[in-house]
Amino acid sequence: MYPQLAKRAPACALHVEQMLEQHRQVARRLEAIERLRLRWMETADADVRDEVAERYEELSAVLKVHLRREVTEVMPAVDRVMTAKGLSKAAQHGTGSFDKRLMIAYLGMVLATNPPGEREELFKEIPAPVRLAYRLVGRRMCRKQYATLFPGRAIPETL
Repeated sequence: MYPQLAKRAPACALHVEQMLEQHRQVARRLEAIERLRLRWMETADADVRDEVAERYEELSAVLKVHLRREVTEVMPAVDRVMTAKGLSKAAQHGTGSFDKRLMIAYLGMVLATNPPGEREELFKEIPAPVRLAYRLVGRRMCRKQYATLFPGRAIPETL
């Protein structure tokens, strides 16, 4: 979506580069989390668990900034210059490289970083099969993962 947006709305070039850099930050954090998560699954080591929790908190901080800016600064331009077909292709490209099971659990973490009204709006934009999978298994996976990573903390609201 972003390369197309930069071509169709050149005034958004600065926002596009900022969004892409934040995407790179998210990707780096997800890769680090995955390596730690696999190690934690093998060892059940409390120190590794704590490191995974710390990495999720870092990811959450980046997502809070990114998602808010994406919705308020970028999506208005996207709505003006992108077609539904172009957005659909961008979404398919973006999700194609992730393990679908993990994405369903991560969706809960993403939803938790948004205020309630924005959470519902974001959820509406997600394809129906993914919303259903989240409601059937993803929410439970996310809650379990959060409770394990952050013992004693209240589990944040998602949907």
